[in-house]
Amino acid sequence: MRERSAPRRRSVRWRFTRLYAGLFLASGAAMLLVVGLFAGGSTVAVPGPDTPVTGNVPTAAAQRIASLEHQLAQARSRQNEQLLLGSGVGLVVMGLLSLLLGRYAAGRVLRPLRAMTTATRRITADNLHERLAVPGPHDELRDLGDTIDELLARLESSFAAQRRFVADASHELRTPLATMRVAVDVTLAKPGPLPEQTRVLAGRVRTELDQVDQLLDGLLALARAEHDLPAPEAVALDALAADALARRALPVARVLDAAAASPVLGHRALLRRLVGNLVDNAVVHNEQDGWVGVTVRTAGREVELVVENGGTRIDPGQVAELTRPFRRGGPERTGSGGASGSGLGLAIVAAVTRAHGGRLELRAREEGGLRVLVALPRAGAGTGAHTGTEGPTA
Repeated sequence: MRERSAPRRRSVRWRFTRLYAGLFLASGAAMLLVVGLFAGGSTVAVPGPDTPVTGNVPTAAAQRIASLEHQLAQARSRQNEQLLLGSGVGLVVMGLLSLLLGRYAAGRVLRPLRAMTTATRRITADNLHERLAVPGPHDELRDLGDTIDELLARLESSFAAQRRFVADASHELRTPLATMRVAVDVTLAKPGPLPEQTRVLAGRVRTELDQVDQLLDGLLALARAEHDLPAPEAVALDALAADALARRALPVARVLDAAAASPVLGHRALLRRLVGNLVDNAVVHNEQDGWVGVTVRTAGREVELVVENGGTRIDPGQVAELTRPFRRGGPERTGSGGASGSGLGLAIVAAVTRAHGGRLELRAREEGGLRVLVALPRAGAGTGAHTGTEGPTA
């Protein structure tokens, strides 16, 4: 199906230019009409040289006067025609000139708007402290710039309050969680036999505490990915992928293809979390005796990390929702180990990808499972082999 073409962009500057030129041409045409009316009204009918003359004027003198008046009338008529023709040519020339002058004037008027547009596009969630600071007199454009600055100030305050709340709440909740975990451990470590019901309940509480701790850790990672980024460095995604696969006792078949991949410029801790979350997500949301495929390759100016897995078929309409916090894509996406995760894994992946200026693509595989592609700008100019993972290997 052919994609619908984007609507053609209309320039306000050209609209102002056409407006200025149209007004000038309309006023010039009105001026020519007035000149034509006056010129036509000033022409009087005079007798020709053959017109009979009556009265006491001699015949020869009368004929001479009539001839001179006729010549004068013809001269006035030619003068009027030349005047109208010259005015028309002048109107055409001034019409063309008005287009240039109108474009220049519109550019001068719209210059503050272009500056505000450029500055607004440059401001993101990471530099909300910047302001437009529109110079000039206090006119409508200055009021618009000041209004945008006030909006940015409110957004900065809201974003800062949200990040502080997430970070502070996560830190503050760790203390009571640690206390409860120690109490459970002490209870289980007491000498003497414990009732089986108490032991099962304590184990269940300990499991829930671990999941809450993972949730808080995910919230901290999500807040860190959107604020207070450390200094970037050259990071090899293939090494992070190999380490993630080696550190995890995966109950599924694994495939790693990372031949001569270029490094990316980023933050090692966040990228390690990104790769680890993708591998964990591929393992948890899998099937019995499933597989996980990881590919790292250089594609032009980007380094692509592709993580695929087998599993049940996913509704393509739910794929876009998976990067939202606490979205797991439905009850059918249960893990092979019984853990459903905190619902922050792919949300953290999306935040880290945005923080590195990359792109994230999720696609439901027709055979079942999910294919996740993360493309990040590469740090060097090296080239990599373009390889892929088609499926599990025997």
